[in-house]
Amino acid sequence: MEEVDVEPSPTLIPGAGFHQRHLGFEWGPGDLLVYETNYKLQGSKSAGSPFVHIVRKDEDICSPILRKLFNESHLIFVGLQKIKEDVPSKNKKPQFVSISKNYRSVIRACMEELQQNAVLTQDGSLASQYGDQVSILLAIELIWNLCEVLFIDAAPAGSLLLHLLDWVRLHKSDVDTRAREVLQSDSPTRHQSYWDVVISLVLQGRMDEARQVLSKQASLRAESSSVFRRMDVLLQTMPIFNPTGTQTLTEFDVKWRNWHEECDRSLQDNTFASNRHLETICKILVGDEDALLEQKELLSTWYHFLVSRLLFTHPTIKPPDLHYYAQSSMNMFLGPRASPEPLDIILLSAFEFDLHQVIKDCSIALNNWWFVAHLTDLLDHCKLLQSHNLHFGSNLREFLVLEYASGLFTHHSLWQLAVDYFDHCPEFGRVYLELQIERVPLDTERKAIKVLRICEDRQMSEQVRSICKIMAKRALRNNRLGSALSWSIRAKDAAFATLISERFLQDYSNKGSFTDLDLLDNLGPAMLLSDRLTFLGKYREFHRLYGEKRFSEAAKLLLSLMTAKIAPRSLWMTLLTDALPLLEQKEVIFSVDQTYELMSCLEELNSGTKEPNQTDQDEDIESTKTELLRLSLARNLAMAIVKEGTIET
Repeated sequence: MEEVDVEPSPTLIPGAGFHQRHLGFEWGPGDLLVYETNYKLQGSKSAGSPFVHIVRKDEDICSPILRKLFNESHLIFVGLQKIKEDVPSKNKKPQFVSISKNYRSVIRACMEELQQNAVLTQDGSLASQYGDQVSILLAIELIWNLCEVLFIDAAPAGSLLLHLLDWVRLHKSDVDTRAREVLQSDSPTRHQSYWDVVISLVLQGRMDEARQVLSKQASLRAESSSVFRRMDVLLQTMPIFNPTGTQTLTEFDVKWRNWHEECDRSLQDNTFASNRHLETICKILVGDEDALLEQKELLSTWYHFLVSRLLFTHPTIKPPDLHYYAQSSMNMFLGPRASPEPLDIILLSAFEFDLHQVIKDCSIALNNWWFVAHLTDLLDHCKLLQSHNLHFGSNLREFLVLEYASGLFTHHSLWQLAVDYFDHCPEFGRVYLELQIERVPLDTERKAIKVLRICEDRQMSEQVRSICKIMAKRALRNNRLGSALSWSIRAKDAAFATLISERFLQDYSNKGSFTDLDLLDNLGPAMLLSDRLTFLGKYREFHRLYGEKRFSEAAKLLLSLMTAKIAPRSLWMTLLTDALPLLEQKEVIFSVDQTYELMSCLEELNSGTKEPNQTDQDEDIESTKTELLRLSLARNLAMAIVKEGTIET
């Protein structure tokens, strides 16, 4: 086995493990049950705690808001799988970028809802929980957005920095809030955050907005208006690469270097010496690293520092050179004493273009598989993970999708989403689905039908039979014979169908009528599943024909049930008794041959062995029925002979 990269963090279970008692546990598909045993570490017995603790490995599944994330991302995932494989990956890049943005918009929507709920809730612990979830989603969206820029969109030199600036602006949105506060105040230039806003806008490359805020100061200071005008010119003339324009990267680089030299000259000439804030801005424009590091509070993160540093020192940076600047920027910003957080390490791995390390570190740091499963799936479609197969048979993408889907199966409603994830895991997906579908609790018949439909659509015959048998037995226990018979027919379980048919016939013998007539009248070819079910269906058909006064057809069917030996011997007397009303009709229904066959059946029944548990009273009733039948049969025979012997003229 491979060594783990980090030691697993201990999980504290309140109320468990006191007094040095042994803990017992039982693994479940999504939970771990932990309980105290009666044994202490020294081996002596003592009374343990009566509680069983449920330890969940993925609490996010239980969050109603995050369930929206799972539901909506499922639709995006399914849509991604439908993209044709035969189209070259380069031609599909706009689609992949669009799908990536869809994923991020779902994350953003969930974040906003969590933030709203955190503000509205009165429960402090719940507000704290919402806050933690927002922090995790912020980190997820930050990583995803960077992966989109570096791997999915794969922006080239020139465009790369523009995308990184957008990335920083999106995740450092407090600048806009402070800018609004300053501009909406009574005296913007005297606001304590005025210069912070100007410098923050410059650090994010938002020169037009910085000029707009600076103009408030310039209009008030006529004596230093030339200095402000000079700064305005420098900000206005800063070259920004236009990927859709006709300018080449080399032409842009020459233009940028000329502008950079102009900024450097202004600094060397002490043009802004009279205003320390403008001088600081000029130092930033020439890419002075010390001046940039002085703005740590405004930058707040090493990766913002990295992008601002590149903006003013190397705007045409190529993707392969990013890792050097990223590593040095992190070291410079954090200093020698501070150790990087897990998020910093993940972002650094991304800047180093080490995709597998990003996925690995995210799997360790994050509390569920949602992020790594969906990101890896998208990267796999972009053909960026082809070289990485796991030693136990499945590729990285399938392994992570299987883990995520297995977690969904532990939830009472999200399990339905997991089915589609398993469907798109060609190697082990079906095996996982077969194992997981059997664990879905069949609480209601409606849920059972959902599960059954899933199994039937995928030709999972073993699971279909298992579900139908479970539901049939449950219905039989509740004395719902119609439902039990319906499930046993779907299961194609002949033995169980025979048992239920017996119960139907027993019920008929006791009550004198059938239940669930709709089902029995519409059995169709299903009645051929077992002899007893065939008899039940045909016997019900006899009653229907009799009720419709189609006596001749009813008589023929009744006789065929007996002569073909389909009817159980125990019901022969019942069938013969059913023939009595037909024998007593004014019109002759049974022909001579049919009457002889009925007589033969009656004699065969009487010549057989008696029931061992039959009482004297039962024997008397049987004897009376026999005499009545003999009399009716003799009368019918006479009438039939006369009828058949008469020559009609």
